[in-house]
Amino acid sequence: MTESTKLVLIDSTTNPGISIITINRPKRKNAVDSETAQQLYEAILAFEADSTQKICVLTGSGNTFCAGADLHNVALKNANADSNVSPTEANLQPVGDRNLGPMGPSRLIVQKPIIAAVSGYAVAGGLELSLLADMRVVEEDAVFGVFCRRWGVPLIDGGTVRLQAIVGLGRALDMILTGRPVGAREAFTMGLANRVVPKGQALREALLIAKQLMTFPEFCMNTDRRSAYYSAYEASSFQDALAQEFTAGVQVISKEAIAGAAKFSKGSGRHGSFKEFSKL
Repeated sequence: MTESTKLVLIDSTTNPGISIITINRPKRKNAVDSETAQQLYEAILAFEADSTQKICVLTGSGNTFCAGADLHNVALKNANADSNVSPTEANLQPVGDRNLGPMGPSRLIVQKPIIAAVSGYAVAGGLELSLLADMRVVEEDAVFGVFCRRWGVPLIDGGTVRLQAIVGLGRALDMILTGRPVGAREAFTMGLANRVVPKGQALREALLIAKQLMTFPEFCMNTDRRSAYYSAYEASSFQDALAQEFTAGVQVISKEAIAGAAKFSKGSGRHGSFKEFSKL
């Protein structure tokens, strides 16, 4: 398979420490079939495993983030299937321990920061993929939505789980039940979009954020990040969440916090300044 025909492109060299993962099916509005799901899943796992890569930016080619699952592909397979309609593709198996999902990496809580650069449509499974990210940088004409509502296609890539954690149950149910399009500005007001930028600028802005994150003490940032995810999805109680936060945070003190406090004592970062930490 040549570079031009790869379904998922990976750039881990242009911006040192930052992996840009691009869904590359522009003729299908980056809709994901089983092969694309596999490649996207493997790309995210490779990012996690590479200690030189600190931040991931997830985006789509051709001015579209992702239009969801490739329903043309689904319809074709069903038309050719026999009476046994049980799914056999690797990406259509029951949920296991961080296993491959229908859209690829959708069952993962990615172990390092990930930013989605969203242009065009992020709908159905594409919306679910965008929710995989910690932050969504959204172009002003971008559209989110559970467009699969019209076709009786359910959310099975974390949409009912992650969306409510990000925007709240009421807003999530509005999107899930109606399937209506949500533009960039409304997405920003509900907390679905973290930044809204002019058309064509999402990837640039996402890279600027990624480069800023690269300047911060990595272990502390990732520890706080993991604690936030634990609290959102795994904690059995408020006390459990606090206990996990404290236990994990204590491990940071000897590795980074003491050195950081010394820098502050010498004048670094006073009055809320981030200048010395921003090498953009």
